[in-house]
Amino acid sequence: MNILQILPELESGGVERGTVDLADALVKSGHKSVVVSGGGRLVKGLEAASSVHYTMPVHRKSLLSVIWCVSKLRKIIERENIDIVHARSRVPAWIAFFATLSTKAELVTTCHGYYSKHFFSAVMGWGKRVIVISQIIGRHMMHDFGVQKEKIRLIYRGVDLNEFKFEKKAVTLAKQKVIGIIGRITPLKGHIHFIKALPGILSEFPQAKALIIGEAPEHKNQYLNELKMLVEDLNLTDKVKFLGNVENIPGILKKLDLLVLSTTTQEAFGRVVIEAGAVGVPVVATKVGGVVEIIEHEKDGLLVEPANAHEIADAAVRLLKDRKLSDECIRNLRKKVEDNFSLEVLVRNTIDLYREVVDKKMILVIKLGALGDAILITPSLRALRQKFPNAQIEVLIKNQFKDVLQLCPYIDGLIILKHKGFFEAMKKITEIKQKGFNFCVDFQNNNLSHMIAFFAGIKQRFGFNNKKLGFLLNYGSKDTMKNCDPVTHQFQVIKSLGIEGNIDKRLELWLSVHDEFNVQEFLKQSWHSSKQMLIGINALGSPRWVSKAWMLESYAMLADMLSYKFNARIVFTGTKYSKGAIDEIIKHTQCRPVNAAGKTSLMELGALIKRCAVLITVDSAPMHIAAALKVPFVALFGPTDPARHLPFAEKSALIRKELSCSGCYAARCFRKNCMREITVEEVYEAAMNLITKE
Repeated sequence: MNILQILPELESGGVERGTVDLADALVKSGHKSVVVSGGGRLVKGLEAASSVHYTMPVHRKSLLSVIWCVSKLRKIIERENIDIVHARSRVPAWIAFFATLSTKAELVTTCHGYYSKHFFSAVMGWGKRVIVISQIIGRHMMHDFGVQKEKIRLIYRGVDLNEFKFEKKAVTLAKQKVIGIIGRITPLKGHIHFIKALPGILSEFPQAKALIIGEAPEHKNQYLNELKMLVEDLNLTDKVKFLGNVENIPGILKKLDLLVLSTTTQEAFGRVVIEAGAVGVPVVATKVGGVVEIIEHEKDGLLVEPANAHEIADAAVRLLKDRKLSDECIRNLRKKVEDNFSLEVLVRNTIDLYREVVDKKMILVIKLGALGDAILITPSLRALRQKFPNAQIEVLIKNQFKDVLQLCPYIDGLIILKHKGFFEAMKKITEIKQKGFNFCVDFQNNNLSHMIAFFAGIKQRFGFNNKKLGFLLNYGSKDTMKNCDPVTHQFQVIKSLGIEGNIDKRLELWLSVHDEFNVQEFLKQSWHSSKQMLIGINALGSPRWVSKAWMLESYAMLADMLSYKFNARIVFTGTKYSKGAIDEIIKHTQCRPVNAAGKTSLMELGALIKRCAVLITVDSAPMHIAAALKVPFVALFGPTDPARHLPFAEKSALIRKELSCSGCYAARCFRKNCMREITVEEVYEAAMNLITKE
């Protein structure tokens, strides 16, 4: 794999050293390592370990600088053939996010700290995977930025045990102790409380020395001066040394008898704690953030309340005096570092995550049409699963049709669109963006579906370039087979994903035991015997398609003929909209049919149709349900073209009158000759043939 890490600078600090360590380990593992930063003293060592470094002002918050860096980074990604861009800070993450949008590279972020709850920080949750360095940072990203738990991976920071070697220190003279604090000199690190604790420590160990390792950023020089003045005020000048940045951290740790971490805010992790643990230095640390995931009080070290110099002093004296407790903490912390916080563990987990991102595909299928449309995509879902057996496949679907795919074995989840309003669309875009899909297969192909896929940042968007907002599809196909069946039509799109071969056009529908039981009870209450044949008639389409309906008197005559011929019970299906018309049909029958219109849920309708020996239906969703459940059906087509809408079925009959106006797609028609010319006798004959072939 080719991995690019991007961070503000490579001067000093845990993030920077961790970046260099990982880069070195990647090269040793046979991967390509590229690092982009604003430069710094660690670049030389990075390049010596065979990583490639590009210097760019990725630390600057200027909009013009960010725009320039996006363009520059995009070129680097393409030149180095990068698979993963790993961003470790907010400005670099914004640059990486926009640079990866138009490349094959995937974005991974690592959250190294607590970010202010602000849109600027939200980008740290936009990676395909979001690495957190402690559980507390994981909760922070979920609660404050809405990052989905499935995207988050906990990978603790690691220390190179070959560099930070364990050495059991010889017992020094009772009073000659060296105490250290390591970290950037900022108020958050609590140096002031460390210094205030020193008099209490010196009262027990008068010969002790304190080392303060780390530099102050330029804008914190005033704080550094305040610390030095405090040292003078406490008469500690000969006891405290400010060493600035020290490159040889293992060497400085070996000089220490005790490390103090006095951070006052929620420390994201505490790398210096595991470094001390690796070398064999006991630790006193404040009870903040991720530190408590490393130190168990009185087992691995001692924990104190933040901003409490008195507690720091007491804990330090206790560890320095109690050799048994100190040895136990040293031994336990070293073992914990070996098991959980080594560079080897970090590299292994990070490379596994990179492989997961590269190998595991995330596919979003969009279908926001009607009930029949939802059923019609099942062959395509089956084909996608066969092509990508390990992929995460989810479907964006309307709320009222979600039950159709609830039990579908070919998908891993549903994203529900409750309505088509602007705010609901924006909500879904945010949710989809969070999931980090690689591909979008847009079977809806309208302006809304194109916009959702585009603004959700899905890299590869497949669908038909329909000349509306089709330009938002970067893998748009020409619709060259408009007069074909719906499944063949869909397969034009998924062929772009490398799905070739014979098309399996079978529709599928998955019913629950609960739905089938409810239908059984409904039929019992309608005085239907399970031994009696059941024949279904779906008389009407949707309220919009009045032109699809056959003549009401014809339905009544057909019902009586079929009931008499097969001693069958007739059941009319439909929505609440259909109930009145079906009541009118039943008035003209002698066989006393069941009117199920509006009395079943969507999936209960499927369970009802499944019980039928045959279904007589107009061009509507129940026709697709019958096909999916392998129920023989007679399809009556009028204004619509069966070549485009008739689903594949092993047992079905098509009845259509070819007129000069056929295929008009008029939702309303005063003449309705295409339906009037269909005779009861030919529908009866078709139904009878299907039943007797059983």
